[in-house]
Amino acid sequence: MRLAILPILAGAVFGILAPLLVFLGNPPNMGVCAACFMRDISGAVGLHSAAVVQYLRPEIFGIVLGAFASALVFREFRPRGGSAPFVRFMLGFFGIIGALVFLGCPWRALLRLAGGDLSAIAGILGLIAGILGGSFFVRGGYSLGRSNNMSHFAGLVFVLLMLALLAFAFVKLSDPEWSLIRESAKGPGSNHAPLVLSLVAGLLIGALFQKSRFCTVAAIRDPFLFKDTRILQGVLAALVVAALMNIALGQFHLGFAPQPIAHNDWLWNFLGMLLAGLCFGLGGGCPGRQLIFSGEGDSDAAVFLLGGFVGAAMAHNFALASSPAGISVNAPIAVGIGLIFCLCVGFLNRAKE
Repeated sequence: MRLAILPILAGAVFGILAPLLVFLGNPPNMGVCAACFMRDISGAVGLHSAAVVQYLRPEIFGIVLGAFASALVFREFRPRGGSAPFVRFMLGFFGIIGALVFLGCPWRALLRLAGGDLSAIAGILGLIAGILGGSFFVRGGYSLGRSNNMSHFAGLVFVLLMLALLAFAFVKLSDPEWSLIRESAKGPGSNHAPLVLSLVAGLLIGALFQKSRFCTVAAIRDPFLFKDTRILQGVLAALVVAALMNIALGQFHLGFAPQPIAHNDWLWNFLGMLLAGLCFGLGGGCPGRQLIFSGEGDSDAAVFLLGGFVGAAMAHNFALASSPAGISVNAPIAVGIGLIFCLCVGFLNRAKE
């Protein structure tokens, strides 16, 4: 088995930075969470009105901009898109809803476990099952079609959007009373590390993940489809290093409950991440990987992410997201519809003989 230096390095750096961001102010066991942070951004720009989860998370902007810078340096910026955009939008939509039923994206599932949260195990098992389900469809000929080359401007639009939101974050920092952008006064949205430090961490993660191809979906899919464990080694490095960092910082608390911003409903932790894993497997990557793709000029990834932002907003507008008290009343309906949608996408998009 060949040692994967770049993925291991990327995973180790992530394992250092995520707990450090918690120590500096980010929510517990949520140093970097693509789904939760996209939800916070959705609230900050007024897409939902849940006052406790509203903040322009600089880590997200930094990841996209760091991936963009890395893609330019290594000549891997390739504007492309046009592959089943609305299907990808809906995969992003349902994927984030599934993640918010569990309360975390694949990155946070690892970080929760690295912080001692054993309730994350069911979510990780669901994630693995969902990604393997998506890989089963891929092995059977599933495809959403080829992306087409696009203009450089088309590949830059999402990057420019992230840059604009980052500028808004700095304006909000200088003028807390600025009403255009909302910001939580309490709850998870009010827990955040200093803006500049969060941005620097995001830039570093984005650049490293772009070059190393770090992706939790690939970590599970590649050994199954290609007998390739390089990305898996990086994910395991992230888990081990994050656990050691949490122990060193006094942030490791082993047990099932109570755990910060988590619930212990094993069935719905599993099913929420089963839906998320299916969506991410069929969509070609988890939200974190889609952020990296968008920085490389991939408009399909940008559409997936826009679906995720809308899904995060709908999760709070229609009582779909969970809380530490457990799942919401409408979550089972949303998860059931999402699973049916994914099965339709998987079965009806197989290459014909």
